[in-house]
Amino acid sequence: MRNKTFAAVVGVLAIAGAALAVAQQKPVSSRTPIVVYKTATCGCCALWVEHMRQNGFQPEVHDVSAAQVRAVSQSAGLSDEGASCHTAKVGNYIVEGHVPAADVQRMLKEKPAIAGIAAPGMPMGSPGMEQGGRKEAYDVISFTKAGKTAVFAKH
Repeated sequence: MRNKTFAAVVGVLAIAGAALAVAQQKPVSSRTPIVVYKTATCGCCALWVEHMRQNGFQPEVHDVSAAQVRAVSQSAGLSDEGASCHTAKVGNYIVEGHVPAADVQRMLKEKPAIAGIAAPGMPMGSPGMEQGGRKEAYDVISFTKAGKTAVFAKH
């Protein structure tokens, strides 16, 4: 009897915890829309999309070819050195790769005169690239349509 009571209490706590987590999320209608272009087979891209969803964004995901992903960021002025495995459009900006949601939110709040931000390559430990405790230092760069870059954030 005691084990059944304990199990029931644990079950109730789990349900309450899940309900609290849902209640703390922004309602879908107040989330920031973001359009993501990725390949269908990239698991780390799907994890980044989930990171964005958990941080107040409403992703609209398009599975396209790798060439189509790259074409979106190239049209905004991002060089091959700044490329990653997925590209997103949010507001008037491009977001390339595993950029943390906080950096995207900062960009949208500050509205800098840039084309977008990028986390070049696939930095270990960045959102969607979590590998246990492995983390590497990386920069998120800003870029302009003319190809000018600067460090936007250090991680």
